Amino acid sequence: MVSHQVKLVSVSTAVPPNLIHQRDAAKVAHASFSARYDDFERLVKVFESSGILKRYLVKPLDWYLQPLGWAERNAAYLDGACALFVAAASKALAEAGLAGSDIDTVVTISSTGLATPGIDARVAGQMGFRTDVERVPVFGLGCAGGVTGLGLGARLAASRPGSNVLVVAVELCSVAFRLDKLTKENIVATALFGDGAAACVLGSAGDGIAAVEFSGHHTWPETLDIMGWSVDDSGLGVIFDRAIPPFAEANIAPALQTILGRNGLGLDAVDRFACHPGGAKVITALERALSLDQGTLNHERGVLADYGNMSAPTALFVLDRLVRDGLPPRTLLTAMGPGFTASCVSLQAAA
Repeated sequence: MVSHQVKLVSVSTAVPPNLIHQRDAAKVAHASFSARYDDFERLVKVFESSGILKRYLVKPLDWYLQPLGWAERNAAYLDGACALFVAAASKALAEAGLAGSDIDTVVTISSTGLATPGIDARVAGQMGFRTDVERVPVFGLGCAGGVTGLGLGARLAASRPGSNVLVVAVELCSVAFRLDKLTKENIVATALFGDGAAACVLGSAGDGIAAVEFSGHHTWPETLDIMGWSVDDSGLGVIFDRAIPPFAEANIAPALQTILGRNGLGLDAVDRFACHPGGAKVITALERALSLDQGTLNHERGVLADYGNMSAPTALFVLDRLVRDGLPPRTLLTAMGPGFTASCVSLQAAA
């Protein structure tokens, strides 16, 4: 359990400048895939059923239609991730009334590109981080990354009383869009994923929006093939199992009940489940699994419609909307990601 003294002080979001409406994405996908993939006309319906109206991409649409390899994709990732890190983190610091020099630890969550030195090091001068700032880059968490990063940041803040921790989740899913992979997973991915970043400031002293009560995880055995990346000469390729909604419906409630139970709570103790909106069907499955009235996860549907699935930052976009709407007494922020893993953080609203 995380100390009640660790507070969520601020949360902010950022997106890249290139807006694409879902109808335009569908047209590009049709032009790119329909003549080469026999089952495309059935699959293209996902652009309409996804619950997504628009998304933001790190590059203009024409860029994705070129032949691209690792070098071009990762260069786009590095430039875009640095810009989004600075945008989201600067807003979070401003809302917290802090400067970069006030941050003791930076947790950076990202799984859509490679950066050594890490994104945190590349922007350190621009952010004004101290030379003794502790950098914690985390790779491989996928869609669960924002929630897991928040829990990790809270534990790091608790371990050093009086410290400030900045957590930044930044993902550029679009750099993995592939015209050369004629698979169901790849075509569905072009309908779902977008780019974005979110940042949180956590403090172990003073006031905040909410106290971090505890965090927890559950990894299901023999589920490595549900979600992740494959790697080849051209870049990353999505591993995306169509069975995620029924898997979530059948398994998420027992997993969350176990985590809550370790902290002396039941599902009925949660006033608001705040969930990573992986897709329209996933949201509906989560409502069923958690015995919520249909439509309860309204902010999840709103984030999905406005931004698509941005992987790790997406759950923090939901949290940002909930904060601005007014947090209830206890919110359980949840996400599922590669592993296959469920991650959660319990937040108690400030009195």
